[in-house]
Amino acid sequence: MPTRAPVIGWNLPPFYCPIESQVHPEAKELEEQAVDWLDASGIFRDGVDRAWSIATHSTDFSCRMIPRGDPRLVLLFIMWNHWAFALDDQAHDTGSASTLTRSVVDLNARIARCLESPGSGTLDGGPLGTALEELATLTRAALTPAQLHYVQEGLRDWLFGASWQVGAIESDVMPSLSDYVTMRPSINGTRFSLAWSLAANGIRMTQDELYSAPVQALTDVAGFVVSCDNDLFSYAKEDSQETTDRNIINILMHHNRCPPQQAVAETVAIRDRCMTLFLRLRERIAGTAGPELRRYLESLGDYIAGCIHWMNAAPRYASPRNRHALPQTGASWNITWRSGPVDTRTDPLPIPATAWWWDQLAR
Repeated sequence: MPTRAPVIGWNLPPFYCPIESQVHPEAKELEEQAVDWLDASGIFRDGVDRAWSIATHSTDFSCRMIPRGDPRLVLLFIMWNHWAFALDDQAHDTGSASTLTRSVVDLNARIARCLESPGSGTLDGGPLGTALEELATLTRAALTPAQLHYVQEGLRDWLFGASWQVGAIESDVMPSLSDYVTMRPSINGTRFSLAWSLAANGIRMTQDELYSAPVQALTDVAGFVVSCDNDLFSYAKEDSQETTDRNIINILMHHNRCPPQQAVAETVAIRDRCMTLFLRLRERIAGTAGPELRRYLESLGDYIAGCIHWMNAAPRYASPRNRHALPQTGASWNITWRSGPVDTRTDPLPIPATAWWWDQLAR
């Protein structure tokens, strides 16, 4: 590891996740195909950008999130992830104080309509726009109407969250913890990723099942747990920005006026209580669930467990660009594991935005 450590250090607290992570058996072949597409897409500007695009380990993320899915659709999801990371780095999450909310909102509206309106030509002919048009065409051809709707809906939710994040930074106001909890699963692209999980796994739930309050709450809880983990893993790559990143650690430091390690400890406590809730609520829902809903519940576990393993070894996080000229082969956070939650309480968190999650246990 480099000598300049982030304020939270290079040793993350042990992770509590009693769910095993699996990897798609065709991951190697899918990665080769994804890199071929990446090279043809032109979305990176030079060899260094190419190396950092590959360092996202988009294949590992996708193949851990969807370890049993249709390889053709998993590949398309990998391509989308490479494109999304490029968009984040070039437009959304630049870390520059000059990034304007109105510009990002306009861009995001055009991205959403590009997938929803064939031939609309909402983006310019630059590499990202051209690659998006190709992805939109491939996606419309590969998915059923219902699957396409879920992906479109998930894309809009992610772009909505990204717009809010940029707006919060531009306003120079640190959001409340409750506001952040409300928005973080959207910022993280939770529903966009899970739409691909539905499609690639061939899960066909009814809308009443998918959009029931308990299932939507469980989806949010999963997205928030993954987001807390992402805030821990990505802290080092964002601490050189012109602007202070809106992550849970910085929010706790700001509002509680506490040192970094105390904020990290509180983050883990909050995260672990949500992990416990996830396991309890998932078990409760599974008790009366049909086979398709049970498969969705399983995919949520794949999402949480897979993301921890992916971020642990992805050079994007383990050897971040603000500290290395090129990704470091074999970089890892070398995380450890905890057999139980650091906070064993099962009562609701004192965060207004989370109250309805716990309410679902009584339904």
